[in-house]
Amino acid sequence: MPFRDPRKYLYDIINCCEFLLDFTKSKTVEDYKNDRAFRSAVERELQIIGEAITQLDRVSPQIADKISEHRNIIGFRNVLVHGYDSLNPDTVWDVVENKLSELLSQAKNCLKQL
Repeated sequence: MPFRDPRKYLYDIINCCEFLLDFTKSKTVEDYKNDRAFRSAVERELQIIGEAITQLDRVSPQIADKISEHRNIIGFRNVLVHGYDSLNPDTVWDVVENKLSELLSQAKNCLKQL
């Protein structure tokens, strides 16, 4: 198995967080609930974040441990992918509004340390 550079996954996390923070800036949970294309885009970016953290945890668990909720993010990714039919829109929107900024900050700090 070829070694993967943890910076790649940190860049992906940062890129998705920045995109989502900008993309959702003037939106509401009602927009998320009522606009399928918007909902799909948000969920896809969250899936990428979750998968990037999963891969980061595989190649560099000591770096993944510096992301405070990395285990919860991986679990959330699994719900997005496998439990889509039981996904609570308010939970997704809470992640967008209240978790992404901190994740972005932590990912940037990890990248600076490399």
